[in-house]
This record gives sequence, C-alpha cells and structure tokens, in this order.
Amino acid sequence: MLTRIRDGLALLTGAFVFYTAATGPFESLIQRAIFLALVVCLGLAVYPLGHGRRWRPLGIAIDLAAAGVTLAACCYIVVNYDEIMTSLPWATRLDMILTAGLVLAVLEVGRRAVGIIFPALVIAGLAYALLGDRLPGALAHRGFDLAFVTETIFLGDLGIWGMLTGVAATVIAAFVLFGALLLHTGGGQSFMDLAMRLGGRQPGGAAKIATIASGLFGMISGSAVANVATTGNFTIPMMKRLGYPPAFAAAVEAVASTGGQIAPPIMGAAAFVMAEILGVSYVTIIAAAVVPALLFYLSVFVTVHIVSVRKNLKLVPEDELPAWSTIRAPRRVLPILAALGGLGIGVFLGRSVATAAFYGIVGLLIAFVATSAGKMPPRRMIGLILEGIGDAGKGMVIIGVLLAGAQILVSMINLTGIGVTLSSLIVALAGDSVPLVALIVGGVCLIMGMGLPTTAAYVLVAAVLAPAMTAVGIDPLAAHLFVFYFATISVITPPVCVAVFVGAGIAQTNWLPAAFEAVRLGAVTYVVPFLLLIYPGMTGQGGVMEFANAILSGLVLVIAIPSLLSGQRLFAIRSLDILVLSACIALAIWPFPAAPLLAGVLLMATWHLGKPRRLAPGQAQ
Repeated sequence: MLTRIRDGLALLTGAFVFYTAATGPFESLIQRAIFLALVVCLGLAVYPLGHGRRWRPLGIAIDLAAAGVTLAACCYIVVNYDEIMTSLPWATRLDMILTAGLVLAVLEVGRRAVGIIFPALVIAGLAYALLGDRLPGALAHRGFDLAFVTETIFLGDLGIWGMLTGVAATVIAAFVLFGALLLHTGGGQSFMDLAMRLGGRQPGGAAKIATIASGLFGMISGSAVANVATTGNFTIPMMKRLGYPPAFAAAVEAVASTGGQIAPPIMGAAAFVMAEILGVSYVTIIAAAVVPALLFYLSVFVTVHIVSVRKNLKLVPEDELPAWSTIRAPRRVLPILAALGGLGIGVFLGRSVATAAFYGIVGLLIAFVATSAGKMPPRRMIGLILEGIGDAGKGMVIIGVLLAGAQILVSMINLTGIGVTLSSLIVALAGDSVPLVALIVGGVCLIMGMGLPTTAAYVLVAAVLAPAMTAVGIDPLAAHLFVFYFATISVITPPVCVAVFVGAGIAQTNWLPAAFEAVRLGAVTYVVPFLLLIYPGMTGQGGVMEFANAILSGLVLVIAIPSLLSGQRLFAIRSLDILVLSACIALAIWPFPAAPLLAGVLLMATWHLGKPRRLAPGQAQ
C-alpha cells in the first residue's frame, strides 16, 4: 500500500513539474504551495516514520497528521492567494497553527532525508527571531512576536513561499527530472562505460575511472553523498581488487563526487539559486564556473597520476573494459545528444531554463523510444521511464524541503539583521583587508557547511558571509562562488566529512586516513577560490590578459600543489623539491601581473631539470 502511494505521488509530482515546465508556472505562491504539498507528502511516504518497527502505528498517525496539516496549509495559500498578495493580512490563531504545522512537517521530512543538522539550524533561526531581543550586545535585535513571525513566514512571499522555494518548484525540479530520466534511460551506463574506456588503460586507471564517472554523475545528480553511494559501489571495489590502498580508493571517489557539485551545468542546484540571488542569468553562472571546475578535475587527475606512477598502481585489464563500438552505438549516444540538444535549443531560443529542461526531456524520451523500439519490450521502456520519474521524485523531496527550510532560515536572517551584524563583525575584525576577510570567511564556510547538503550549505553562507566580502569591494559573483566552493568542499574536510564517511564505509576502512587523502586530492580547490579574487579572468571577466593570467596561474597550481603534497621527487634533495614547488605556488597566487608567467617558467624549468622518480615496490610514499 505504501509503495503504491509513494509511486503515485512520485508520478504526480513528476507530472506537475513536467506540465509547468512546458506551459509555464502558475502564479508564484500557487506554484510553490502545490509543489511543497506534493514533496512533503511524497517525503512522508519515501521516509516513513518507524518503518519496520513495532511502533509503526504511531508513525502512521504522525505521518497522516503531518500530511493533513501540510495539505491544509498549502490549500489555504492557494485559496487565499489574492488576499495575501493584495493586502497585508494579520496573522490569526488559525494562521499560527497552520504555520507551525507546516514548518514542523517540512523540518521533519528534512530530518529524515538528510539528518538533524539542517533542521536544527532552522529551529535556531526561529528561536533567535522570537527570543533574540533578550541577548546582550550586538547580537540582540528589537524583538518580534509570534504573530509577526507568522506573517513573515506564511502570509507573504518573503518567508517559506519565497525565492528559494520558487526556484526549487520550477527550475531545479525540472532539472532533477531531466537528470533522473537521462540516467535511467541509459545515460548512467554510458557515462560509466565512457569513463572506463577513457581512464582504464592509463596509470592509475581505476582511480581515473572513478574520477571521470563520478564527475559525470555528479554534474547531473546534484548530491556528493548520493554520488559516492552510487558510483562508489562499483569504483571502490574495483580499485581495491587491483591493489589500491582502501583509504586512497575511498578518497578518490569522495573527491571526484564532490567535484561534480562545482561543475556546470547543475552545480548541485546552486547555479540556479545563485542566479536568482545575484539577479544574473543562469548562463552567466555556469560560464564563470567552467574554468575552476576544469582546474579541480585536472588537479585530481594529476595527483592520481603522480601517485599511480610512483606506486606502480595497476591498470584495468583490457578484457574488463567495454568496446568502443558499444559506447558509440546509436542506442547509447542518440538519447544523450537529443537531451543536450533539446536543452541547448531551449536556451538558444531564449526560453526559460525550466522550459529548456522540458525541451531536453522531450528530446531524450523521443530518442530513447526511437532507438529502443524493437530492441526492448515496451513494458521495459515504460518501466525505465517510471523508475526515472520515481527517482526524480525522491530528489525533489530533498531539494524541496531543504530549500523551503533554507527560505525560512534566510527570512529570519533578513528579519533580524543577524547577517549584516556578522558581516560587520568580520569586516571589523579583518580591518577591511581583503585577504584577511577571505581567509576568515573561507574558514567559517568550511565550518558552517559541515554536515549540510551542497545547496543548503550555499544558501546559508551566501546569506551570512557573502555580504562581508562584497562590503570590502569584492565582485558579487566572485564572492558567491568563493563561499559556494568552500561550503561545498566541507563534505571532504575533517572532522565532519560526510562524503568521506560514505566512501570509507564502502571501502571498509578507517575514515580518518581517507579524509587526509581526500584533502590532498582536493587541495587545489582550497586555493582556487582565492584565484577568483585575485584574477577576474577566472570567471571570464577583465579581458584577454586577465584570462591568460588566471589560466596560467591555475595550471601552475594544478601541477605544483599535487606534486608537493604527493611527495613528487624531482631532485636528489627532498628539501629542494619542497622549496622550488613552494616558490611556484607562491608566485602563482601573488597578485602581480607577471607573477603567473614567472611561476610557469620556474615550474617548466624545474620539471625539465629534475627527474621524476618512481618509488620502488613497497617503498613508503
């Protein structure tokens, strides 16, 4: 019974998203209320309370109550839309009850889906709004009663029905559906086969397969942890079977999956949120993120290559790799090309991003049916499409409740002014020094992002910390990318490195060594955000010379940092290796026009004069 309800709700949610992507969304609050009602009810079915336990009847009662109050609250908004948008309604007792019930339902589904940390942050934000006037010093505010908080959250478009929920209900939901259908109609296997063919016969082939496959999956899936759990179940056992250290195998998978969150086109759904916050086009965001994403994956490849050559890690046997003829088969290639082509046509024609995703879905389904006809039973084709819609529904649950909860938190931050207060404190502490502000903000982002999904982490740091950077003159786009990258890599940063936890669990190894390996593999990502502040060309701004300096500086770091942290031996004296590579890194990040060129020349000369050495079998790294 529960399975049928879940599948029915998933199909209904997918149909709603598909329809509104094709025809355009309903009025803002109506679109968001219907979407939130669907995803909360679906979330209650996907994550049932007490499932398999003796107290399940109590869980059923709680789930039914949560679904009932959610439906009542969302229907109330739909019915009273005109009054809410044309007047300033006062909160009644019924409004307060519906608000409390809806917020609790959203946070409870969020707790079941991603854990306690994020709901706890939202509750802390609500408590601060209601009780913050009792705090001493700069953290105190003028005070807000329950009625005013209810009006802010529920009876307007600044609270739970605000911009973040709107983005989730339109653009992000459409892309979640697009990505899920792409993966389930053969794109997932195509990505894995392509990764195996490209990386398998190179040094460190299994690790490079994990890097390529996880990057491709991560660009579509939008979740580092889910990506590790999906591709890691294939890549990590392969690496272990070929003799790779378990901690290294777990780290490669965790880092590569995390990189998918900073890589266009979806960027863990943050690209769409960032575009709305900054008021720029989606294309602007993904264009600015291309170079940093390429540098990230290039650095992982370089690190894997250095370690593999020095430790003589095995290649993947030829007989385990798929044939190129299979990868290039029309049944594999055409659906992906049609999906991307439809998406590109929609963007080229100037349609909304959600409608462009609709074009991509239509192209994908037409090509999938056309290439599978006669080779796959119709029932199987329909089953794959329904599986994709069901998987998309689960993804929409996480995105929907997280962004609705984040919207509540952001509305409380804006209401109380705590974001401005914290930004002022950071600027005052740093003394208007851009490097010091960046260091402080980067460290705080790592802490605030721990344990949070990518999009939720970005929303939080963007609301609280990005203003501190713009206050000292940093370009808003660079500031938001800066905080986004640091919030994202918190999933591989000890001590709360959830992507590493999952990878280590699959590899059956201690998470701490895996975490240190992950930090080494992803080290360049800790530096690239600072390049965004030094070189405007990193985001495609500032002209040809700025772009050239950004690229050159990034390439130097991509080679020098992995070489330094992986113990690459160039000269007979290890201390000389460290000195020269450190000089290259320092020049690459030095804010002087000729510094990247000097760094590149020094690195090339070092590589030419030095002789990279391979470790003997069994020798310590």
